[in-house]
Amino acid sequence: MTESTRVDCPDCSDSFSRRDFVKAVGGAAAAAGAIPLFVTPGTAHAAPTSKSKAETTVKKFYETLSADQKKAVCFGFDHQKRKTLNPNWRIVDKTIGSGFYEDSQRELIDQIVKDVTSEDGYGRFKQQMKEDSREGFGGYAVAVFGTPGDGNFELVLTGRHLTLRADGDSVKNMAFGGPIVYGHGQGNPEKNLFHYQTKQANEVFSALDTKQREDALLPKAPPEGRVPLQGDRKRFPGIAVGGMSSDQKELVEKSIKVILAPYRKEDVDESLAILKQGGGLDKLHLAFYQEGDIKGDKTWDIWRVEGPSFVWHFRGAPHVHTYVNIGLKQDT
Repeated sequence: MTESTRVDCPDCSDSFSRRDFVKAVGGAAAAAGAIPLFVTPGTAHAAPTSKSKAETTVKKFYETLSADQKKAVCFGFDHQKRKTLNPNWRIVDKTIGSGFYEDSQRELIDQIVKDVTSEDGYGRFKQQMKEDSREGFGGYAVAVFGTPGDGNFELVLTGRHLTLRADGDSVKNMAFGGPIVYGHGQGNPEKNLFHYQTKQANEVFSALDTKQREDALLPKAPPEGRVPLQGDRKRFPGIAVGGMSSDQKELVEKSIKVILAPYRKEDVDESLAILKQGGGLDKLHLAFYQEGDIKGDKTWDIWRVEGPSFVWHFRGAPHVHTYVNIGLKQDT
């Protein structure tokens, strides 16, 4: 992507530091009753394991690291960096393409990206990285938390508009190993790699009757990073899926599968299992927001799916930032 086609926003600028983001998320959590983004509840199910393909590749990658490399990119499992969520940061300053890694190590990192995504998702994310970073894939960074093959561990890749994780279910009942981010800096919706998801979500809106649209369409979206898991104790914005007709619910179910499709089957299966354990489709709410209607065409570019165990906030204007948080929260 050239500088002329990239659409900037405050959340992507250098002035929006990690400290600013943590402060913003902290304020959002306080407003929501101090509910953390990361939780460690209950018994896991339908999840990746330490023997899954991606996690096996993470172990191979870890074993190739020299002592100096480990010092720069490896941390304890509970380190705060693993729990930080930001649409535009590098988790360490050693990027994939900086010369810090050997060619064989870069190949392993690329394989991990391929292993945690579907075939279509891998292509989209690699194209997104190419367009959103001057260095492409090489402009992103990875860190390893814990020791692969010996207790809890997780590899996290971050950079402009992307966070990917591989944890082998070290974080119990949290899909993807924790909250993730994806996006694309292209401001023209029709050229954005993830606009197809907005089109799918808007199929649901088109199927609603007049009263349902009034319930679903809200004037202003919440802050994009406000995605804590709230369990059953909170009300959610928009229209309740539980009150929809069977054909409308089918469209919602289709939409959930479409937005999950870029990721590997194990993470998709865990996401759906967690959604089911959190009450299923009937516990979800779907909201669309009038602000950010890029072309004024009433194809709502900002939308949110939320329930007790599932938050998917898609901000499509001025370009895409999406925050995903799927997990089971223990009510106390």
